[in-house]
Amino acid sequence: MMKKFILIVCGSFVGAFLAFLFFMFAAMIMSIGIMGSMNTGKGTANISKHSILKLDLGTEICERGGDEPIDLMSMMMGGGNMTPSLGLNTLLSAIDNAANNNKIEGIYIECNGVSAAPATLETLRRALMDFKGSGKWIVAYGHEGINQADYYLASVADSIYLNPVGAVDLHGMASVTPYMKKLFDKIGVEMQVVRVGSFKSAVEPYILEDMSDANRLQQEHYLGSIWNELRDSIAASRKLQSPALNTLCDSVLVTFEASQLLKEKLVDKLVYYNEMENILRSRTKIDKDDDLKFVGPEDLASDLESSVTGGHIAVVYAVGEIDGSGSFASTEEGINSEKLCKTIYDLMKDDKVKGMVFRVNSPGGSAFGSEQIWKAVMDFKASGKPVAVSMGDYAASGGYYISCCADRIFAERTTITGSIGIFGLIPSTNELFENKLGVHMATVKTNENADLGAMGLKLTPSQKNALQNMVNQGYELFTKRCADGRHMSQDSIKQIAEGRVWDAVTAKQIGLVDDFGGIREAVAWVAQKAGLAEDCPTQNYPALEDPFEVMLDKYMVTRYESRLQGEMGVLYEWHKELQRIMGRDHVLCLMPTEEISF
Repeated sequence: MMKKFILIVCGSFVGAFLAFLFFMFAAMIMSIGIMGSMNTGKGTANISKHSILKLDLGTEICERGGDEPIDLMSMMMGGGNMTPSLGLNTLLSAIDNAANNNKIEGIYIECNGVSAAPATLETLRRALMDFKGSGKWIVAYGHEGINQADYYLASVADSIYLNPVGAVDLHGMASVTPYMKKLFDKIGVEMQVVRVGSFKSAVEPYILEDMSDANRLQQEHYLGSIWNELRDSIAASRKLQSPALNTLCDSVLVTFEASQLLKEKLVDKLVYYNEMENILRSRTKIDKDDDLKFVGPEDLASDLESSVTGGHIAVVYAVGEIDGSGSFASTEEGINSEKLCKTIYDLMKDDKVKGMVFRVNSPGGSAFGSEQIWKAVMDFKASGKPVAVSMGDYAASGGYYISCCADRIFAERTTITGSIGIFGLIPSTNELFENKLGVHMATVKTNENADLGAMGLKLTPSQKNALQNMVNQGYELFTKRCADGRHMSQDSIKQIAEGRVWDAVTAKQIGLVDDFGGIREAVAWVAQKAGLAEDCPTQNYPALEDPFEVMLDKYMVTRYESRLQGEMGVLYEWHKELQRIMGRDHVLCLMPTEEISF
């Protein structure tokens, strides 16, 4: 009897505990949904007088607010951040509205380690510079330290404050590329490559043990050009000489004491956080015992994803790697070419859409998918509606392919573009199966090439020649698309192609880019061409996916990946890279994969 009683009590306890967990999970989902909807920028907050727009640079900046789901798995395991990434469009809208809102006194930038590429930061920095033109103030503060990306934005501020034991990290730019040939040799995988272009270095990590001279040359050029832009902008805002600032960057600046940073005029004053709050109270003319009135970007941004009823300009986002089949694996995020083409054709037929700004932030991907998107953009343009491309951090290889036919191409000075080239990458796992795993692949075929590409078999010389001819034809088509779109001869395009990656400043000089600017400049150009007012309404496309579905999908995928990572340990990243290669189309327009340190 006692045993049965204990079992009943334990069962009731377990049931109650599981119900409690379910309730907490449901509550978490609801709260996250509310946060996610807020992040799209509804602009519904009641703003009080003497308020401050607070930009907390402690997150990742993505293209669109609400486009990056919260990582539920990390949260439930005690890690991760409850705050989704901030959308660049949300930030730009908030800064613009803050300049025109008489209840907003100024902007407070809290430097907490922002994650964003140079071109995104350049767009945001230009918006901050425009805000200063309204006559309002900007101040920045580093509680623990100010990293390089933070400092690039903070340098526009009227004053930069730093904790007395804080640090500033300025060090220049670098790219780190893992070369994996030795690893593939050890595991018995041979990467069979066909390519066009001496600079088409995306395949190098799989077939070489170290960087080629051509690849090193192009990286030195575009990294040097981008760093010059960033360094000179910082120097101009801080009233420093660029050579002197460069010398400081070579001095392991992060190790400098705060007093030395003050002496070098990198910061204006050393204060603790409570003192920083008093400075803000003084600027907003509120009592020292009153709470500061902070508002976030989501509170001030316009409703960026709401429907527009009348004539408008469509802003179409193409972000990530380009998929050719329209069926990206669930672990990948990128451009679904089929869905994107359908979106563009729907907009072409919509009489309310008067023009399109095509926002491209992509390193490329499938050659087939790139061609399909190019055709959709061409048809939209042929319908008589103007098209401008706004390049983000990257618009390279396939990213340039889908951009080249636009009426006008805008890029930030720090955008990476070009990489006009094509390659095929076909892994051969013969050695892995036969000699490492002891698996013999027996083949029966009716025709000589019936087994082409089957189970990673090694290509015959005739098969490789055939694939090389296909890649050559793809390169001819790619360069013709660029030549026609840019109104240049194909020979001229080939001289600047060869798979070479360019910074946007050089790209403008050689005819690949028309103007410097971001989405706003592109919208203004399309509006003028369409005969609309410069401040005409815009609508973002494609529509964002349901946040609940996205979060649940990511939760299930993350559970699987977390378990796999635990089992494989340090080999997990190499496994993931090999899976990416196996899952891609074999013929690609893709720029090199490099980790750019900024």
